Amino acid sequence: MGCAVFAYDYFYFDMIEVAHGRPPAAATGMKRAAPDKIIFCYQGDGDLAAIGTAEIVHAANRGENLTVIFVNNGTYGMTGGQMAPTTLMGQRTTTTPTGRGLRDGYPLRVSEMLSTLEGVTYIERVAMNNPKNTLKAKKAIKKAFQNQIEGKGFSLVEALSTCPTDWGLSPVDSLKWIEEKMIPYFPLGVFKDRKD
Repeated sequence: MGCAVFAYDYFYFDMIEVAHGRPPAAATGMKRAAPDKIIFCYQGDGDLAAIGTAEIVHAANRGENLTVIFVNNGTYGMTGGQMAPTTLMGQRTTTTPTGRGLRDGYPLRVSEMLSTLEGVTYIERVAMNNPKNTLKAKKAIKKAFQNQIEGKGFSLVEALSTCPTDWGLSPVDSLKWIEEKMIPYFPLGVFKDRKD
C-alpha cells in the first residue's frame, strides 16, 4: 500500500492520498493497523523536507517499519517551482529569481540528517541521471522494501531527479545538472545500513 500525493496518477495498487508532508504519519497508522502489508511513502523534497520535516524525523526516529522513496529535484515541482529546502546555493527558482543566497539558508541534506537517528535501518542516496545510476537506484529501492519485509525497520532511498521545466533546461542538460551540480553537494552512497 502506498501513501503519497497524486501517486494515484502513476501507480495502480491500494493507496491513500494525504496532504503534503503527512505521508509518514499516515503510513505509520496504516502499517500499525495492517503490519503484514508492505507500506511505502513516495515524497518530493518540498513535501518531505519542508512541510513534512517533523513527520519524517519522528517516523525515522521511532524506527517505523516503512519504506520511504524521497525524490529530490531541488524544487517544488508540483506547485510552481519555488525554492525547496534542497535547492542548491545560487540555483534559480520562481521564489529566488536571482538564485538561492545565504539569507535563504543552506540546502538541507536529508539523508545525512536522518542517518544519525537510532531508529533508522537503511538510508541510501542514488541518482537518476544515467543507466548505471538508475540500476543502482533500483537495487537500493529493492533493498529498502526487503528490509521492510524482514521487519528491520525504517528505510529511506533518496533519489536525485531532474525537473527540466522548473530548471529551465533541456532533458539532456538536466541530466548533466545532476552530475555537475547536485551530486557534488548531495554525494551518492549508503549513509546507514544497520545489519542487526
